[in-house]
Amino acid sequence: MASNKNLFATVLTYPAPSSNYRGESEENRTVLQKITKGGKEYPVISPESMRNALREHLIQAGLSSNRKRLHNEDQLAVEFKAFPNAQEFADDFLFGFMVADKEAIKKNKDLPAKRDSIFRMNLAVATTPYRFNALFNQSPLNAGASPWKNAATSALLHREVSHTAYQYPFALSAADCKQGNPEWTKALLKAIGELSNVAGGHARSYFEMAPASIVIRLTSALVAGYDTYGFGEDGNFKELERINDIDLPASEFWLGGEIVRKMNATEQGKKRLQELKDAGAHLYDNPQKLIAEVAEAFLQ
Repeated sequence: MASNKNLFATVLTYPAPSSNYRGESEENRTVLQKITKGGKEYPVISPESMRNALREHLIQAGLSSNRKRLHNEDQLAVEFKAFPNAQEFADDFLFGFMVADKEAIKKNKDLPAKRDSIFRMNLAVATTPYRFNALFNQSPLNAGASPWKNAATSALLHREVSHTAYQYPFALSAADCKQGNPEWTKALLKAIGELSNVAGGHARSYFEMAPASIVIRLTSALVAGYDTYGFGEDGNFKELERINDIDLPASEFWLGGEIVRKMNATEQGKKRLQELKDAGAHLYDNPQKLIAEVAEAFLQ
């Protein structure tokens, strides 16, 4: 495929209890972040929290990383090894940066002070609206000979929760990716296929953001051309109806995971899968295998 190809994707996670909240508020109530859609509130997870988790995955994979999170500071903090350099560090190349320190900029005149992210990602939005579910638990008093105490009494903790799957879109340009090490982009896509440990500012929950289903389009078009939040609460992707000779070209689509396995479980679904395959669509039961192979096709 030519270097002018663009990759557009939508990931759907498996449903699970979610408490990816953001901070605390009055009366020890921890609140899910939400947006309003169609008159209902839907929990969301920020792309910043997912990008941070992806950065951690890339560090674990052994890629060169300029930035790391410091966990023992009294506020949210990161540390940089050096002035940002997109040719040297994978995270600077993939996620971009901005330096506002004038003295540091003067000392590094040969390096750009800012760079856009080549990895475009939007909010993860729940497929199920928030139902006003909440959990309560008691935080015990530090009593007896405890050397420290957070409060004079025990506390009742109130946490909003939602049982839902999330969907989120992302996009990459082959022309951008090929300006750096192609292995960095392959590692990024692999990390998306295994994404976990995404959390809000003080969240303690475990929620996998890896794909249960994934829809990818490789195209020379500059936009996805379909609803990038197209998954319904039932896990189906209605936009697949548009893959035909007169609308969306099947040869540009890669479908993987539960969306394929569910179709393969019924006679009508098998017939549709065969139609898509005959038209040139790429179909995979396993989303991680799809991601590995689409990375090769995208960067060749």
